[in-house]
Amino acid sequence: MSTRACSKAGRRRSSSQPPTGARYPRIVLATTPSPGNQGAWALVLASLLWGTTGTAASFMPDDVSPLAIGASTMAIGGILLFLVSARHALAALRNGASRGWLLLGAVGVFVYPLAFYASMDLAGVAIGNVVSLGTGPLFAAMLEWLFERHRPALPWVACTAGAIVGIVLLALGGEGAGAPAVVPGLLLGLVAGLSYSLYTYCSSRAIRTGQAPRGVMGGMFGLGALALLPVLVLFGGPLLQSWSTVGIAAYLALGPMFTAYLLFGIGMRTLRSSTATTITLLEPFVATLLAVIVVGERLAAVGWVGLALILVAVTVLATARQPRSRTVSP
Repeated sequence: MSTRACSKAGRRRSSSQPPTGARYPRIVLATTPSPGNQGAWALVLASLLWGTTGTAASFMPDDVSPLAIGASTMAIGGILLFLVSARHALAALRNGASRGWLLLGAVGVFVYPLAFYASMDLAGVAIGNVVSLGTGPLFAAMLEWLFERHRPALPWVACTAGAIVGIVLLALGGEGAGAPAVVPGLLLGLVAGLSYSLYTYCSSRAIRTGQAPRGVMGGMFGLGALALLPVLVLFGGPLLQSWSTVGIAAYLALGPMFTAYLLFGIGMRTLRSSTATTITLLEPFVATLLAVIVVGERLAAVGWVGLALILVAVTVLATARQPRSRTVSP
């Protein structure tokens, strides 16, 4: 090989080598879960707490009204939510874009606990619980279509259909057929489901205006708490009859209300209300298990099939890849 050829080959080899100190982009594999899945699992944890409400309330004496239980749970918990997020809550209430959603959602916050606990009292814990929570996804999808013309995705339809079949089987297999007033209890369950989906939808819309989730929860539930205080004053006297009743009321306010709705706010940062209400169908699953294990209620074979359907549907939806959604700071 000639000297000139060797020189050219050397230049080609040297040009193919990376220059000293050159920087190239580094490929990093994402190992952190997506915001959508984080929100889904926050709702799963909240549902576990909500599932304890029926069992805890069942230990209340007969002279404690379900209205007192509902009012104390939401009023005390709502005030706490407002206090821990006062600055953000006041900002959300002052903001014109989010104020209307907070006011509308507060109506749902006021109605839901009264209808929910009264439904369980009249129709039985199992039926009242599954009707109240089971109709939530349907009402939420209706609200999304009414306000946004949003059509639900196929995975949501499939998972929600499976979960609703599960809660129907759960209600058929539970002890509720001999309840004193099943039909009024069912109607109140429908009211609870509508009010639950209402404040769920309104919270997601308020968060999408750019408000912090904690501030939205604090503002909405703070307003609902103010409306519930007169109900608590009228019916809440028997809650003070013993340390046991005070302890149960405190647990319901601090656990299934205060802590669970902080988790609820995290979930609503990234999830649509229809998806959130489907994931929280895990609550009747937990409530029924506790009723069987702790309270001593019996569940027929068809009810166990319903439990399995709910668990599968919620697990599939909670672990599915969620659509991208704008997140905001907590």
